[in-house]
Amino acid sequence: MGAPGRSSEQDSSTTARAVVAPRVELAGANLLRTIAVLAVLYSHISFYLIDDRGEGWWVIDVVYRVLIEDAGLNNHLSFVGVAIFMLLTGLLVTRSAMRQTRRDFAVSRLSRLVPALWVSIALAIVLVRLGINGMFSGQPGISNSEAALSFVLGGFFLKPEVAVLGVTWTLTVQLMFYLYCVAARDLLRKWPVVVPLLGAALCAAVLVYNLYIPQPWSVPMLSKIAATLPTLFLGQIIYLGWARIIGWRMVVVGVLAQAEVVRLATDVHAYWAGDQYLWTIVVVTGLVLLLGRYDGRIGNLWIVRWTGTRSYAIYLVHTLILYRVYENVVPYTGPTGAVLAFVLVTAGVSEAVYRWVETPAATWLNGRLRTGGGAARRS
Repeated sequence: MGAPGRSSEQDSSTTARAVVAPRVELAGANLLRTIAVLAVLYSHISFYLIDDRGEGWWVIDVVYRVLIEDAGLNNHLSFVGVAIFMLLTGLLVTRSAMRQTRRDFAVSRLSRLVPALWVSIALAIVLVRLGINGMFSGQPGISNSEAALSFVLGGFFLKPEVAVLGVTWTLTVQLMFYLYCVAARDLLRKWPVVVPLLGAALCAAVLVYNLYIPQPWSVPMLSKIAATLPTLFLGQIIYLGWARIIGWRMVVVGVLAQAEVVRLATDVHAYWAGDQYLWTIVVVTGLVLLLGRYDGRIGNLWIVRWTGTRSYAIYLVHTLILYRVYENVVPYTGPTGAVLAFVLVTAGVSEAVYRWVETPAATWLNGRLRTGGGAARRS
């Protein structure tokens, strides 16, 4: 690329920075990520012990009575952690989507996600082929072509689905949101409330399409994405409201639009763990509103800061560790000791992924691929 192209990119970056998209301080982000991590870990432990092993654990009894029976959340706390992560994503990246160039926005997002994802996928494939772990879908193993597709999350769109690392389905939702923000960048800068409203309409259209279009033309994974995207749009709406870019009336309209998509997704059975998703999302939204700006002592504890900053690595690797560690340790320690062993091993592996893959790869890629230099990296 010659000098004129570079100048054009710099002009575009300058224009992007001129957009009025004020920073909203989220001092409680790490606390929310920590709660999300705990919910995700609990969910997979609960599914494994109750559904796979047919066993109990005193923590499951307490959580079931307090948060599921009394508070009305999804069984196994399914979707609680995912919803927190998605709301935070929508809340935190909307400003960048408005201010950065399309290229810089895409690079900054992908450089953080992709390297750790690829390392985790590779590890999952190795563990399956060594016979240590099984697939997260029904296949006894994974072919070379299926393995290659897994690195771009393509296995989730096959029929039947091929999942070597099941938790990465949420990254298809995040990537779809990022792609949508890039495509709708001009709308987001001029008429920001249109973006989540149009997003709700597109999600509803996908759900209706998969409901009425017969096989083989339906794409089941798209329904899962459409049922989850409203949580990202809710985070986007919260940012636009907190930043006073849109008024409270538009906030209400945007929230109601997302709620209707969740209701539709529930009615057409796009969700996978019951029918309490709307209420679960309401509770999670309230939690984000309550703790998002919290800057108290709990949020500044070292364990909260550590867990919050390593939350992506923990999310990626924990299911690769849970099942084998638990079944090998539980005969000697019982369920509580086995869960503690799982947590310790997950912490060690997550630290390695964060310190040696996620952070250095993001720094290296941003430094070489973004066009805005140091100023863009600070935006």
